[in-house]
Amino acid sequence: MRKIAVTQPLFSGKEVEYVTDCIKSTWVSSGKYIELFEKKFATFCNTSYASTCSSGTTALHLVFLALKIKKNDEVIIPDLTYVSTANVIKYVGARPILVDVDRNIWTINPKKIEAKITKNTKAIVAVHLYGHPADMDSINLIAKKHNLIVIEDACEAHGALYNGKKVGSLSKVGCFSFSGAKIITTGEGGMIVSKDKDLMMRIESIRSNFIAKSRHFFHSDVGYPYRFTNIQAALGLAQLEKITTLMNIKIKNARIYNTLFKDEEVIQLPPQKSWAKNIFWLYSIVLKKSGLRDKLIYHLEEKGIQTRPFFVPIHKLPMYKNREKFPNSDFLSENGISLPSGLTLDSRDIERICNEVKIFLKTHA
Repeated sequence: MRKIAVTQPLFSGKEVEYVTDCIKSTWVSSGKYIELFEKKFATFCNTSYASTCSSGTTALHLVFLALKIKKNDEVIIPDLTYVSTANVIKYVGARPILVDVDRNIWTINPKKIEAKITKNTKAIVAVHLYGHPADMDSINLIAKKHNLIVIEDACEAHGALYNGKKVGSLSKVGCFSFSGAKIITTGEGGMIVSKDKDLMMRIESIRSNFIAKSRHFFHSDVGYPYRFTNIQAALGLAQLEKITTLMNIKIKNARIYNTLFKDEEVIQLPPQKSWAKNIFWLYSIVLKKSGLRDKLIYHLEEKGIQTRPFFVPIHKLPMYKNREKFPNSDFLSENGISLPSGLTLDSRDIERICNEVKIFLKTHA
């Protein structure tokens, strides 16, 4: 029986053509594909500027460096997110301040943000978790009231919409990831988008070790070697050219899943608010009955179906552990599971997966 992976990219366009052209040109580090990819990604996100970098994590790190977030500053983030969201804040010496998420949307709960704001708070990070946008109007309103910067961690949400607008364009700056599991991939890599020219110029200087354009090997400050390669950009450009097709595959597969699961009372389906377009980076569900998730993971693994549990909440990681209560992120983390969401899935694969989930639930729920 064929094993079904949790994610799988789709290379069905000009990936080989562009990468081959890049290699034949010998311009594998810098080159034309970087500029092309950046310009077209900025257009895709409806922003003025885009800058490539080596990963989604380095994208976030560059943003915090460019914004001059520093020691003793505080940055508000959701408790349920990938660890990089918190780590980059520590990289610059600042403190991540955790806020519980909304039980139904899975993103940061705006109603809980203001209680965490202090005189040291400098920014709020809105994470568009698993492909569904955070409630950006509410977050931006709070940020404006308290003179805070909003940063979008859109690493999992390429093309998702909030009130018809692309994520990444809804704040001062947005960050994306192109790791192998993402909706478009360059193997590894990241992108920063913004309408702020000065901010983007600082980001590009930091990304390139502050190397002077007019004098070889002269560096005006301490920077980082976070640049993107021309080969990665060639792959990324080909992927970007068909991103609408890839998004539609994700959405179509999510609809099939939802239809097959609609009568399963123990399953909380992925969020889809009226003001949002979820791109279902990973098709993720929550089991309403505690204690079943890990058993279901084991059952599906035995049947050749790979899954992922939800992220471990930041407050439960040893380097960020604290005694605050985050009931929603705890519940979602303990009971959430991401099912196969690869771009090569077909309806028969999804039917097989759903049948195995239903078989499990009949004897355990």
